[in-house]
Amino acid sequence: MTAFAHEPNPQPLSVNERAGLLADPGFGRVFTDHMATIRYSADEGWHDAKITARGPVTVDPATAVLHYAQEIFEGLKAYALDEGGIALFRPDANAARFRSSAERMAMALLPEEMFLESCRQLVLTDRDWIPAIDGGALYLRPFMFASEVFLGVKPATEYLYCVLASSVGAYWKGGARAISLWVSHDYTRAAPGGTGAAKCGGNYATSLVAQAEAVRRGHDQVLFLDAVERRWIEELGGMNVMFVMADGSLVTPPLTGTILPGITRASILQMARDEGLTVREELYSIEQFRADAQSGALVEAFACGTAAVVTPIGKVAGPDYAFDIGSGGTGQTTARFLQRLSDLQRGRAPDPHGWLHRIA
Repeated sequence: MTAFAHEPNPQPLSVNERAGLLADPGFGRVFTDHMATIRYSADEGWHDAKITARGPVTVDPATAVLHYAQEIFEGLKAYALDEGGIALFRPDANAARFRSSAERMAMALLPEEMFLESCRQLVLTDRDWIPAIDGGALYLRPFMFASEVFLGVKPATEYLYCVLASSVGAYWKGGARAISLWVSHDYTRAAPGGTGAAKCGGNYATSLVAQAEAVRRGHDQVLFLDAVERRWIEELGGMNVMFVMADGSLVTPPLTGTILPGITRASILQMARDEGLTVREELYSIEQFRADAQSGALVEAFACGTAAVVTPIGKVAGPDYAFDIGSGGTGQTTARFLQRLSDLQRGRAPDPHGWLHRIA
């Protein structure tokens, strides 16, 4: 097990200051006192692991990531369990995906045990930052970037790995609500042979113009189609998508290399199989989506991911069409998966697959 040196923050927030922030933290704006860091160099390998005060990272203007975008990240949550204690949800899956992303981006491969230990150590250090509110959790953001100072197009030989912790509440204020999607026919998220299956910042950067267009048109999120035929549904700007059919089956686009292999996605598919539902990972076109919604063959659709967990989809629109999904609200199957997953993550339900990693 990797040994982490501990350098406590000399100026942590006071108990009262922290309590004020945790009363309504929102999402992604409240950060804890500490962060985890590990450095890599071709000569020394992974070294200098520590928990230290969260603060600015100073980089040279010629740092490789600023020019060639070698950067990857992850997202997972630590939960306060109803019975007491703290658990991470499927961190081993995040660790494995982090290595897969690093491999695709020609970056140093962080051992999975280092990933897991960095998350564990940071959560234990800042456990008091887990909000005691409905939907409260500690969102962890492990990330790594090329830190070598060199202006040359090649894989870097130095990297900095960090983990930040952010106190979060429910992603949607007032609870999960049915969102509206804009289908982008002009922009694509990823192409075959590209980085769609890697969790790298560039994938999200290229999605922002389409997301901005969706918001400008009065929608919550953008839905991307494939880059080749521009007809096969892939995913949202930051979430996977699933379709509940009238026959009770669950349909989702297959992982062919252009879609991020979401951990919430995988968890819901396993839960559906556990229930005896038919799960179909298959191509689903925007034309079929429209036809099935209008005929009633499709009764629900929802998005899923670490941040929002499960989000119902109520309305969909494109350049020359618009349609509702079911009643336009939260369907029974969507609500059931949201409740089942939330209960499991907080230790309220059985954990047959060992997804909860208790750390305290």
